[in-house]
Amino acid sequence: MSPRHIFSGLTACALTLASLGVSAQEQGAVVATPHVSARLVASAQAVAPGDTVTVGLAKTIIPGWHTYWRNPGDSGLATTIDWQTPEGAAVGDIEWPAPERHSLGPVTNYGYEGEVTLLSPLTVPADAAPGMTIALRAAVSWLVCADICIPEDVELELTLPVAQATRGDGHPAIDAARARLPQPSPWAARHAVGEDGLWLAVDAGALPEGARDIWFYPYDWGRIDQSAPQALSRTADGIVLAAPRGQAPPADAPLAGVLVIREDTADGLLTTAFEVSAPRVDAIAPGEPVARDDGGAAPSIGLGMALLFALAGGLILNLMPCVFPVLAMKVLALVRSGGDAAGVRGHGLAYLAGVLASFALLAAVVLALQQGGARLGWGFQFQSPVFVVMVAWLLFAVGLNLSGVFTLGGGRLAGIGQSLTARGGHSGSFFTGVLAAVVATPCTAPFMGAAIGFAMTQPPASLVAIFLALGLGLPLPFVVLAWRPALVARLPRPGAWMERFKQFLAFPMYGAAVWLVWVLALQAGADGVLVAAGGMLAIALAAWLYDATWASAARLRRGAQATAAMLVVATLAVGSGLATQPRETQAAARAGALLAHEPYAPERFDALRAEGRAVFVNMTAAWCITCIVNEQVALERADVAAAFAERDIAYLKGDWTNQDAAITAVLERFGRSGVPLYLYYPPGAGSEAVVLPQILTPDIVLDAIGV
Repeated sequence: MSPRHIFSGLTACALTLASLGVSAQEQGAVVATPHVSARLVASAQAVAPGDTVTVGLAKTIIPGWHTYWRNPGDSGLATTIDWQTPEGAAVGDIEWPAPERHSLGPVTNYGYEGEVTLLSPLTVPADAAPGMTIALRAAVSWLVCADICIPEDVELELTLPVAQATRGDGHPAIDAARARLPQPSPWAARHAVGEDGLWLAVDAGALPEGARDIWFYPYDWGRIDQSAPQALSRTADGIVLAAPRGQAPPADAPLAGVLVIREDTADGLLTTAFEVSAPRVDAIAPGEPVARDDGGAAPSIGLGMALLFALAGGLILNLMPCVFPVLAMKVLALVRSGGDAAGVRGHGLAYLAGVLASFALLAAVVLALQQGGARLGWGFQFQSPVFVVMVAWLLFAVGLNLSGVFTLGGGRLAGIGQSLTARGGHSGSFFTGVLAAVVATPCTAPFMGAAIGFAMTQPPASLVAIFLALGLGLPLPFVVLAWRPALVARLPRPGAWMERFKQFLAFPMYGAAVWLVWVLALQAGADGVLVAAGGMLAIALAAWLYDATWASAARLRRGAQATAAMLVVATLAVGSGLATQPRETQAAARAGALLAHEPYAPERFDALRAEGRAVFVNMTAAWCITCIVNEQVALERADVAAAFAERDIAYLKGDWTNQDAAITAVLERFGRSGVPLYLYYPPGAGSEAVVLPQILTPDIVLDAIGV
């Protein structure tokens, strides 16, 4: 061998040994965020051409915070890794360790606390030569959560030397992660799906006596209700787990996921995970129920409490400005009844039926949209310009009727002027109940937030029950009046004042219609206002034509009614076109507002929290009457503005007038289905949120910020 070849070989060996020494000292630099420290690690200190080794993303999460599994559960985002590798090298999919459950109120997530390493296989290029290096880069994104959630991104690097053979002791984080990986299940499994539930049978034989927590984590979101308990029963062949169905449509595909078994042993708690793929069968018979400590957190309120909260919220809705005029209309109808107890009771039941039917329909729409993957909140329909303009026109038409511009069939709309003993009056009461339900949806009352937030995470039957409880509370005052003749007798006697009062009630309807046009302006701009105003003009003309020709000759009457009908149909057709209009305009700061604010954005919120500033968050919407009243009564005040300025409190306002995923995520994290939501974060980067009530007073706000 020539001296030149000997020298070249020694040089290559020296370079390899030198790179091995560097690799042994450090496999990847640590990059730290405020909540997570991360680096890349490998199972080998040197790799051989064509070999496959394991690389991992090692994360250390600060106490009280967590990141997410591949299926994050009710909310959250799984960690993603975007690898950049040399030509010929490849990094495979993430191998996920078994997760844990994390619950906040009615929301349950799957993820990790403390230290966790996500593994992936790395294939080394076959043409890599000893002495070369494999340089890996990873763009990593995760969501880290406690009572708030913060998205974080880091760039990580790892360099591995190429040697003749793969060698090295690897990294302890790799070994720990491998111990947490699910094993292939040695048992047969199957699953069945019912109307509301899902059953998983695993032929595991006799489980150890110390097995105290058995839980199934599905790979796919929506197969089961993550927040609900999983009932465990034993059979002759093994175990059966039963859980309510999730929001995803039933599927014929096998149910895949991880079965985690925790067992008390002499050496402490032993956790074992098995990867399960269970084909679907027609039915599974449960066995003998097993009481256990399942280690999971139940929702903050149960179904019974949610039903009571919904009933109370429905009662309080009657005091809201969007509903009270409708209740007054029905009380006026009671005064007109003339003491006919049977007729009054019939109208009370008809009004109740109209409200309940409307809330049942709303629940059905929510369920249908949830099955399609939509994330909804209370009042979601008012995020549609089409719905907003249709309700504005409806309220305008009711106002015209109350003003006497037109009547229907000699009576009045919604049974206001009809005799309560007339046959048509019951249908009028029914549709007045529908009207009450429609105008109630942009309002939020105390107790409603917790009840609706709980409902949105429950199986269909529970969701419908909670919506119906809310619908029962809304008409309850009128129903009580209708069924207690003694109370009706205490109302003022009929007289000329009733016609004036009826006409007065038209003005709250006009006011509500004007308010909805303002909402529409924020959603669809000037074009939306033009459509709404033009539609009101057409409706007014149609109403006048209908009423002015009612007693005319048949030909003239039919022609006028046909013209009126065409005007209404044309108006509705034009209004439906708002669905395709751009909806980019959001609620802006009002000129001269006492309390200046910034638009809510997760990035701005994170920056303010990192600075340690106190932050007040107001999640609102232009169509939310409760939100607007709270701002005028409790926030837009000189003393509140002075207190904010004195304490250097940053005020962020999130506008949910149109759908906004970032605001929806905040609402879901705090168990709310809709606005308003008020949060105060005291000074300090690690301070926890103080959740304020949905109905504010100045004292409540000042007390929350420490005045």
